[in-house]
Amino acid sequence: MDSPHGAAVTAEDFGLKGPRGWAFRGVRLDAPPGALVAIEGPSGSGRTCLLLALTGRMRPSEGRAEVGGLRLPRQMAAVRRISALGPVPGVSELDPAFTVAEHLRERALLQRRYDGSLRALLRPRAERTAAARNRIEAALEAAGLDPATLPKAERTSVRDLERLEALRLSVALALIGRPQLLAVDDTDLKLSDAERAEAWELLRSVADGGTTVLAVCSQAPGGAITVRTDNTDNTATEDITAADATDASEPAEAPEATAEKTTDEKTTDEGTADAFAETGRA
Repeated sequence: MDSPHGAAVTAEDFGLKGPRGWAFRGVRLDAPPGALVAIEGPSGSGRTCLLLALTGRMRPSEGRAEVGGLRLPRQMAAVRRISALGPVPGVSELDPAFTVAEHLRERALLQRRYDGSLRALLRPRAERTAAARNRIEAALEAAGLDPATLPKAERTSVRDLERLEALRLSVALALIGRPQLLAVDDTDLKLSDAERAEAWELLRSVADGGTTVLAVCSQAPGGAITVRTDNTDNTATEDITAADATDASEPAEAPEATAEKTTDEKTTDEGTADAFAETGRA
């Protein structure tokens, strides 16, 4: 699919401290646009916290980092706008009761609500619908997911998807927004060797298409830029949970930038409510 040029990601002495200690510390990274970056380490070593920090969802405690030329933590809100989350437990999980079609429709509606230009919103309904369908089809193709092959096609519920199919759907949903940076948690969790190879082939394909990819895993594949989290001072990673991502996402910006962020969040909340109503989600 057509994608913006990926975001370069750099970090130096990057660290995040929680209530009882460091989640990760001393992280160094230099990844060019369109790179596949594997965040490797055992569960509980700060992998997810690093993923969320590099996408502007958690506030780092020390060091510096840049994503697409945007500085962290000063420009966290801007980093969130150019990045997208695939599956991250507790943050961007799929709704098991929703069908594939409902998830895709909801994401397309959200994208139109808070990320479209005024000119695009004023286009005839038929044109908007066609544009949304084209974007969905391109995202599905990039994620390697053909709904026609699922048990009930697009009417298949998420709870009936295999683990790899759910991963592909999450990636497709993220790519609808055409991000410069895609973040995926637990990439190789509960996958067979063959499925793991397929998952990495998928993410490598996304990176080859121009989108930078950050992927949490227990074992990095060959050829990926690898960052390890188990050789830092991780004394209490489990105390920083996905729920903290919301609290930690307030950017250390000037008052003007903070006010702009508040307006963006209000618009997003209203768009989310509208999209939920249109798709039938409570």
